[in-house]
Parts: sequence; C-alpha cells; structure tokens
Amino acid sequence: MDFVLTKIDESWGSKNYLDEKMNYLKRKLEELNAVKEDMESRTSTELHPRKKLKKEVELWFTNVERINHEIEDLKQKIQERNIVTCGFLKGDVLKKIQEVEELFPRGRFQDSLVVDNPEWIGQALSTTALLGEAPMTCMEEIWAYLMEDRIQKIGVWGMGGIGKTTLMKLVHNQLLKETKKFDIVIWITVSKEMNIIKLQDRIARAMKATLDEEDETIRAAVVYEMLARKGKYVLILDDLWDKLSLEEVGIPEPSNGSKLLVTTRSLEVCQFLDCQQVNVPTLSKPDAWELFLEKVGKEVLNHPDLLSIAESVAEECAGLPLAIVTIASSMKGVRNVHEWRNALNELNRHVKSVNGMEEKVFQQLQFSYDRLQDEKLKHCFLCCALYPEDFEIEIDGLIELWIAEGLVEEMDSLEMGIDRGHAILNKLKNSCLVETTSGDEHATGNKGKVKLHDIVRDMALRITGVKPRFLVRAGMQLKELPNVQDWKEDLEKASFMGKWAFLSVKPLRIPRQMPPPKCPNLKTLLLSRCYIVSIPEDFFEQMHGLKILDLSYNRIESLPNSISNLEALTTLLLHECGRLEEVPSFSKLKTLKKLDLEGTKIKDIPDGMESLVNLKYLNLNRTPIREMNDGILTRFASLQHLKLITSCWAKPGISVRGELIGGLRKLESFNGRFNDLNEWNNYSQALLDWKGWPRQYHIVVGPSQYGTYYSGLDKWIELDGCGICCTHGIKIPSAIQYLCFKNINAEEGEEEAFLSWFTIPVPHNSFSSLCRIKIYECKNIKKLFSSNRVLHNLQNLVELEVDNCKEIEEIIASESEAVLEVGEEATSSTIASSKFITLPKLERLVLWGLPELGSICGANEVMVCDSIQIQPVMNIQPVMRVQPVMMVQPMITVQPVMTG
Repeated sequence: MDFVLTKIDESWGSKNYLDEKMNYLKRKLEELNAVKEDMESRTSTELHPRKKLKKEVELWFTNVERINHEIEDLKQKIQERNIVTCGFLKGDVLKKIQEVEELFPRGRFQDSLVVDNPEWIGQALSTTALLGEAPMTCMEEIWAYLMEDRIQKIGVWGMGGIGKTTLMKLVHNQLLKETKKFDIVIWITVSKEMNIIKLQDRIARAMKATLDEEDETIRAAVVYEMLARKGKYVLILDDLWDKLSLEEVGIPEPSNGSKLLVTTRSLEVCQFLDCQQVNVPTLSKPDAWELFLEKVGKEVLNHPDLLSIAESVAEECAGLPLAIVTIASSMKGVRNVHEWRNALNELNRHVKSVNGMEEKVFQQLQFSYDRLQDEKLKHCFLCCALYPEDFEIEIDGLIELWIAEGLVEEMDSLEMGIDRGHAILNKLKNSCLVETTSGDEHATGNKGKVKLHDIVRDMALRITGVKPRFLVRAGMQLKELPNVQDWKEDLEKASFMGKWAFLSVKPLRIPRQMPPPKCPNLKTLLLSRCYIVSIPEDFFEQMHGLKILDLSYNRIESLPNSISNLEALTTLLLHECGRLEEVPSFSKLKTLKKLDLEGTKIKDIPDGMESLVNLKYLNLNRTPIREMNDGILTRFASLQHLKLITSCWAKPGISVRGELIGGLRKLESFNGRFNDLNEWNNYSQALLDWKGWPRQYHIVVGPSQYGTYYSGLDKWIELDGCGICCTHGIKIPSAIQYLCFKNINAEEGEEEAFLSWFTIPVPHNSFSSLCRIKIYECKNIKKLFSSNRVLHNLQNLVELEVDNCKEIEEIIASESEAVLEVGEEATSSTIASSKFITLPKLERLVLWGLPELGSICGANEVMVCDSIQIQPVMNIQPVMRVQPVMMVQPMITVQPVMTG
C-alpha cells in the first residue's frame, strides 16, 4: 500500500516530466525511421537475384519494426493514463528511449548489406518491355494471383505469337526481386518434343543437379524431393503443349505458398491442370500501331505517301505481336512507296517474298494446327477459312456446314449432332485457332459467332493451297468467276461467298462461254451472297462428286438443269433467292438430306420431291407454296427439322394435318400451321401416344396470315382466329415458353377464367417455363386467370400483355365478391388482410384498350411483382370499380391511366 501511495505521490509531480520525455522519444523515433528509410534505399540498390540480406541487417530491420509497434502501444497507454498509472509509465518511456538510442549505432553498417545467396537459382531473362493496355492488365492479373495464397496454379493461354512468353519473362524477372515471398524461381522452356524424361532433366539442371537414374518413377521421386527441399518455389513451364501429369514428372502439387505457372496455346491444358486461367488477347489497334512504329522506325511518319500503306500493313497483322514485330522489322528502313505497296499486296496474296516473314509467323501458327492430330478436327478448322476475311461466322451455320461435310459423325438426333459440333468448336477455341467475337462472349448455344484471326486464316489458306486443295475467293467481290484453269481436278472445296447484303454490290458473273469446270473431286461449292443473276445450263456437268451447294441470297430466276444430275448432292441451299421461280426435277437427288427453299418464289412442290427419302431438313418458310400432298410428307421418315410457316405480310403458309406431323417420329424442330383446334388436338394426342414434344417448335393454329417472332424463345404456340369451347379442353405442353392468343372467339356466357380451359398433359402439372403471354382482340373473355392458377403456373412469367379485349372485367379472378367502392383507397389494414398473389419475375405489364376492366386483382388480393423493370402501361376506361394494388420494390400502388 505504501508503494502505491508513493507512486501516486510521484505522479502528481511527474506529469510534466512524463510529457517531456514522451516528446523526446517521438523525436528520436522519427530520426531512427529516417535511418531506416536510408537503409531500405541501400537495400534495394544492393539486393540482386543471387544476393540476400545479411542476418544482422535483417535483425536490425526487425528490431526497428518492433520498437515502432511498442511505442505506438505506449502512446495509447499514456493517453488513457490516470493518477495511479502515471508513475508506472515514466519507467516504460525511459526504457524505450534507451532502446531507440542503442539502435542508432547498430544501423550504421559500413560494409555491404548483402551476401551471396547459394540457394538462389533464379536467373534474370532478357526480354522486351510491355506495350499496350491489354498486356499490362494481364501482367497485373498474373501478379495478383501469385500474391494470393489460395491460388497455387496459374495457366496463361493464348494463340501463338500473342506474347505469352514475353509476358512470363517479365513476371519471372519481377519474381526474382520478390525476396520475401518466394525462395526460388525456376524457368523451364518445354520443347515441342516434350516427354517426361526430358522435362525431368531440365528441372534438375535448373536446380544445378543431375539425374542418373533411368527409371521414370525413381527419377520423379528425386525431382519431387529436390523441389520439396527448396521451400516456397515458383515453377514456370513455358510453352506447354500437352496435358501433363505432375505426378509422373515429380512436380509436387503446390502447397505452402509454392506456385506453378504454365503458358500454353490450349485452354484444355489449363483446365486439365486445374489452373486459374488468364487469357492473353491481341493488341488493340492503337497499341498495335504503336508497336509497329517502334519496330519499323518512326521516320515513316515523315513520309505521308507511305503512312496509309504502312497503316494497312500493320492492320494485316491483326494485333498479333509476333506478326507485327516480324513484319515491321522486315520493312525497317524501307522508304520506297513501291516496295511498301508490293509488301502489302504480297501480304494480301500470301506470297513469301517479304524477307521470310511468313515462315517465321506461320511456323508458330501452323504448329497449333499440326497438334490437332485428329484429321476431322483439322478439316473443321480449315472449313472456317471458306468464309470471308474478318467475317463473323454464325456458330449454328458453321456446325451445320460441318455436319453436311460429314465431319461430325452421324448421330441419332439433330441435337446430338449440334452438341458434338460445339465440342469440336470448343477444341478449336481452346487451341486459339478460332476466337469468339467480342460481341458474343457470353452467348450460348447457336446464338454466338466466331471468327478467324486474319493471320490464322492466312495460314489455313496456305495449307489448303496444296492439300486438301481449296479455291477461296470469299469476300473479294469478284466481278467474274475465275477462269476454268483455276479449277484444278484435285480441287475439294471452293468458296466465293460474299459478305452481308449491300445494295451497291455488283453481281458475280458466270460467263456463258465458260467451259464447265472439270472438278470430279469437288465436294463443296459456296456461292452465297454473290447476287448471281444466271448460271449456264451445263455449269455443274462435271462436278459429279458435289455434295454441298449453297446458292443462297442470289438473284437467279431458275436453276440450270445440270443440277438434276448431282446424284451425290446432300445439301442444297437456296435460302432467300427472292426471284427464284423454277427448279429442275429432284428425282435423282436421292441422297439429299437438306433442302432450304425459304424466301423463294417457288409456287409448287418441286417435281421429284417424293424421291427425297433421306431428307432430314426441309425449309419451305415464306414461299408461295400452299399445298403439300400427304403422301410426300409420309415418305420423309428421317425428317428432323421441318419449317412450313410464313411470316408477316405473306399469305398463309402450308397447312398440315396434325396426325401426320405427329407421326414423324424423328422430328426435333417444327415450325408449322394447323387449320383449327381439331388438328392441333390430333397432333397433341399423337405426340402423347408416342414420346413427347419436339425440342423446338413454333406452331400457329387457325387461318393465320402470319406468325410472330420472339427472339430467344424456342417453344411458341399461337392461336389465331379460332373459336374455343371450354368443355373440350385444349392440351398445351408444359414446357411452353410463349403463348399468344389473337382474335379468339370464346364460348359466350362462360364465367370460368379463360386460361383454366387449357390442360397440361401428365405427368407435368404446371407451366414452369411459360414466360410470355400475349392476348390480342379476343371476344367473350371476362376473366383471364384464377388466383390459384397464377400461383401454381405463372411463377416464371416475365411479360403479360392484354390488348383490345373489350369484355375483360378482371385479370386475376377474385375468390371473394368484396370490392372497394369507386375512389376508395386501399388502406394498410386492408392490405394486411389481403391474399398476396406473387409474380416474382414479371418485368413488363401492358393493359390496353380494356373498357370493362374492373380490377387487376380483387379487393382482398395484392399482386406482388418484385422484378418490374418497365413501367406498367395501362389504358383503361373510367368505369374502374377497383383500384389495383401492386408491390414493386417496395410496395406501391399502381394507378391506372384513365382515358375519356
């Protein structure tokens, strides 16, 4: 007790003394930290990859850090002091002053701060600086993953020549400076002929060791032990081509902060190793031009006559750093405009006279092609070169071409073939031979597009200049078809297809005096979008092996008779030949599997159609054809895809019998029209008796003039101009996505909610996929839904539109007769006692031209819509008896738009 009283007594007289000493300590600490900063500057200068800090230097830095933390704690205690603790803290302050003063002389190191580090085996690699935003972003992303402890494996992938190795060298060199994070950095260049033995030897040599054992398993164990002893390592495997078993090589699964980095042209390698993926994109146009200028010399800017040509040459490199550096370097010092123009022309024509430039680029790119191994996969890639340069290729069309070529093997169903095509496409994407277009990165299924990098396409055309031989003039807007001399006998594919429609494009002319090309091995001829006006009668006479003929988007009025003898033909595409009225007999085309006549002016079913027993795809959309004999359809037992519907402003399309269509057991996609509900119900019953509905359908029931279109939906049914009786029941597939009623005349006097008349085939009992309902100009409908029906069937409804239905009184039928008086407000008490009808995904509500509408839902019901994005549109006469209530993030009351 005496001791404590003494300290209290001392504190009264030592408060000022304590403050003085604390201020002194702060000044001394600032001086010490200034010395620390100077030491850190020396450290950054002296510390190199093969050096490490002396132990005494490390200890001094540690002590300085420690004393800083302890003094911060002491400051906090002094701020919280009281009469008792003040005397105790004086001794703590004096002790810290002594420690700080002792650290000053210890920090005055006269000799070097570092010593050689015998354990360090990382060697800085020569490289170039990064240029452009995209590479810098990639490097920052890689670095962030390296610093993230939970990520152990990183895969950097991209096409050959994109700059992966340059990027990784810079990362490697930066890692050598990261002395506190990793103990060693090991760089291994994986050769094309990589095998387990060679890779093990390279890893051992990188660690200044040798492997004498011959057995791969023992060697793997030795490599494993070597790496495990190195602490936190970073192992970089540059240019890895094949999937690699880490266990077989002896590479431990990274742990304890170690990292594995790989660069590869294949996404599949990254996926196999379960890496965090980093894709390296091509350079943007401005960055590519800057790199080109750096290599070719900025003096070219002083020559206005060269500038535009140089820019065109740079664009030919399409953002590929390897091509830019190689081509620009080959033109360095050239100031003659003729040489520049010659270089540009030869780049366009794929000639090797630009100082060996092509070999350097194509040797890199073609290796990716050679590594595909599977010959069908290679041919799938080469088919991409049949499209014009920079053309965004629709994925569904590309896969259909592969299927027609026989590159996708025969499957039991159309869907399986498409799935197989997507698997092939993904392999090409993962090998960086095909790239997804920027606008379709997140597109799925057949909604996306792909393209070939310009130089990759050049490489493909170079390959197809020999074997397999292609003749490709796609997108060149030729005025006349090439001379017969260019049509070699070993020619397998020819493409002259144009790009998208332009009114100014002049038609491709096929001279009448041109002898028919002698191409017995020609399998594919693509002449779409060439705006051909006429084709000589004998043009196809010597193309007996032709399988695929695409004449879509041309101005021909008739087909030459020589087409009738193409007995090997499997695909004939005449899509959008808007002037075509006459076609020859198809009786000999027994192998034909795909026939597309959409948008033509052909008025009658072509002669010989009954012979096409192998037909799998038939498109008669938007043709003047109005009748098809039942006997013809019954012969198409293999049919998978059938389009018979018309579209806006055209006359009604072909009407077919429901039972007949239901009997096409392989049909997976159907667009067509039934005359009435009886045919519809016959079709529904036929499907129920068999296996179910097609995976895609757009069906119009009634004497419709046209069918509507709704992007992104596969399953539509439109009832147009039908009379409906509720007692019969109308079967609707449970997977329906879009349901449309137009000009429906319901049975008079019916009080039951309209959509209650529609039944769902067992075993399903709800419209779980129904997302859009539209009801136009329907009569004798008073109530649309029952509240129970809404809760059970419409939980995924996104859009509801009701337009000009003059008798509708209620959207969601009330279960109680209680209503609010005109003008009466929906109070919180009435809302609290209400039944909530939830439409969680409803985004758009349109109610228009409904003069008898009394309520959206009853007075004792509240419609809850959490997802409304588009302001509800209402145009309703002022006879409204009930004010609808709706919850919209948070609950609000939606007022109807009153019209006079």
